[in-house]
Amino acid sequence: MTEYPRVLPFGDGGLLVEFEEVLSPDVNGRVRALARRLAGVPGVLETVPTFRSVLVVLAPVQGVKSSRDTFGSPFVSSEDLTPSALLALARATPPVPSGSTRVIEVPVVYGGTAGPDLEAVAEGAGLGADEVAAIHGGREYLVYMLGFAPGFPYLGTVDERIRAPRLGSPRVRVPAGSVGVADVLTGIYPLQTAGGWRLIGRTPLRIYDPRDPDPFLFQPGDRVRFTRVDQAEIRDNDLGPARPMRAGHRPVFEVLEPGLYSTIQDAGRPGFRGRGLPAAGAMDAQAFRRANAAVGNDPGAAALELTVPGPVLRALDHATIAITGADLSPSIDGATVALSVPRVMAPGQTLQFGAPRRGVWAYLAIAGGIDVPRPLGSAATYVPGSIGGMRGRRLMAGDILARERTDAGHLAGPQPHVQIPEDEVTVRYVPGPQTDWFTDEAEGVFTSSAYRVSVHSDRAGIRLEGPALRHRDRADILSDGMLPGAIQVPGGGQPIVIMPDGPTTGGYPKIGVIIAADLRLLAQARPGTKVRFAAR
Repeated sequence: MTEYPRVLPFGDGGLLVEFEEVLSPDVNGRVRALARRLAGVPGVLETVPTFRSVLVVLAPVQGVKSSRDTFGSPFVSSEDLTPSALLALARATPPVPSGSTRVIEVPVVYGGTAGPDLEAVAEGAGLGADEVAAIHGGREYLVYMLGFAPGFPYLGTVDERIRAPRLGSPRVRVPAGSVGVADVLTGIYPLQTAGGWRLIGRTPLRIYDPRDPDPFLFQPGDRVRFTRVDQAEIRDNDLGPARPMRAGHRPVFEVLEPGLYSTIQDAGRPGFRGRGLPAAGAMDAQAFRRANAAVGNDPGAAALELTVPGPVLRALDHATIAITGADLSPSIDGATVALSVPRVMAPGQTLQFGAPRRGVWAYLAIAGGIDVPRPLGSAATYVPGSIGGMRGRRLMAGDILARERTDAGHLAGPQPHVQIPEDEVTVRYVPGPQTDWFTDEAEGVFTSSAYRVSVHSDRAGIRLEGPALRHRDRADILSDGMLPGAIQVPGGGQPIVIMPDGPTTGGYPKIGVIIAADLRLLAQARPGTKVRFAAR
């Protein structure tokens, strides 16, 4: 029998504290209390409290050597963060007092186009639609956790009479504000997204607004009451249509063609995973830093991340640039541009990209950095959450990129070659945290087989195709926190590696977590590339 709480490794950048495997306000109170205790502890970058676990994200610290008691993590910087110390803290921390939470009223229009599944839920329960609405709004719900999407609250628990399973096939489009039920939980979609919960209503309340200094309405531990209203003004898209943007006062490039997926990125936006917002940031952090170094920028200065087909940019001023990462055949007025080497562009010259030779993601740094707003302290673009960069979106034709400053630092000059995978790549991973959810044979299959990168991969996750990894029993867990590099395995047995835009929580077991230094190799692996895994 498993003894709880317990501390498990989460790659080389995190530790997972698990409490009893039950959906319980008492257990969740211990989770939230531990997360509060860890706030501000040296070496803790952030925490992700979930139903019954706390993911402790460790801050990278240069030159600090970790002990064996830290599972070999190069991130740990405090003796308070060893697994044994964390375990002792988890055991000693009492739950959060039950009367210390906010109560938030949420108006809901039930049924009709606002709640297309209300009638089906009512039929399954043997009740009328009005009865289901009354039962749903007749109790107070606890915000157990936030995840899936920025600000999405997992609320529990639903009256047994109206519990309903998820849809067999998720909807491609669920409108923002939709109120749904899924088994014992109810929740509110903060933005338009895909989703498989049964929709019984919709609220006009904005529960996530990327334009607000504090974008999130809810936090774990809040209480929610639903109030039925007959009608309400509900907008499908509060952000309005996309328009070309000029963010700064020192214009340096005009976007003639935006390319497929060109965004402004920096080192990421940590600190908000517990509210459902991933850090985003560069897919290949090493290539990103080297691009900035080549032109004398700070390592985390905002730069342009791009893939094939790349953008076409016209210089509006003299600019020193450097391109690193994938080789996407860059050229200036038809002349080839060498990678990782600073290059001066004159006004009127055009930078464009051609056939991909190697890799997936390239980085364009401009001396002085790119000047864009920094919501929640970062310029990193997270397109699903409409935040960062150019109003939370990809580049579009007509955008004007401005430099943040004109006094660039010392040019570092040509940078060392950055390894880019070709036909095959091996990445190292730390087993766990849920290796015990897989059969004895699964890990052997995982480390002895070659998987291929799927064409369906993106900034959220790298999907792999190969031998199925079998679970001992079921393929779902009570959702816990996730970091880039987490290798989760759904019921079909095909691994999915979480990337910078990936969800902050997930309900599939994770057989391992790729170490931070090797994640860039997977990011640069093109569809069809063979991937092998080596346990560390």
